[in-house]
Amino acid sequence: MQDIIDGFLKFQREVFPARSALFKRLATSQKPGVLFVTCSDSRVVPELLTQREPGDMFVIRNAGNIVPSYGPEPGGVSATVEYAVAVLGVSDIVICGHSDCGAMGAISTCKCLDHLPAVAAWLRHADAAKVINAAGTYASPEAKLNALVRENVVAQLANIRTHPSVALALAQGRLNLHGWIYDIEQGAIDALDGSAAPQHFVSLAEHPHVCATRTRPA
Repeated sequence: MQDIIDGFLKFQREVFPARSALFKRLATSQKPGVLFVTCSDSRVVPELLTQREPGDMFVIRNAGNIVPSYGPEPGGVSATVEYAVAVLGVSDIVICGHSDCGAMGAISTCKCLDHLPAVAAWLRHADAAKVINAAGTYASPEAKLNALVRENVVAQLANIRTHPSVALALAQGRLNLHGWIYDIEQGAIDALDGSAAPQHFVSLAEHPHVCATRTRPA
């Protein structure tokens, strides 16, 4: 914990003064262009991956980068999605999974989660991905996990479309959806190409304009 405190003191002493104008502007307003949904995994740092500044992205992090379908009792994720789209007016939403995901690993190996009932209940929001993954054949457990990570991103993109604010923004052509997979070891991202039939993931470095669902010009 002392390392965390020391880091803040260094920020306050060295970083903040050099960027005081940015923080003064952000003190009273924010206008992020992107809602970034990713895993709580400590190895995934959205602002580092995308080289964004404070104020650039509205971020949701949870186990498995999950977005529950909209329901009669919306929770914190639903409220955050609604605020990002309806109030902040983000123009893009990214759902970003990653390699070696513990949440997806538990699903892939059918790990018993009786001792973690909250985790088990949360991961049921990935059941669509689980069923599709279970129906496939894979060369190795790692290949099965990698496939599930991808299927989960596709499933969460489907879930987020059920949110009224997202559905409206898509219908009005003012929102794009993106599905990403971050490879921790390689430092690479694969992105879902929604224009392909069937949809598949391609290298973002080679296809920087790829989009899962494009409703407005890039």
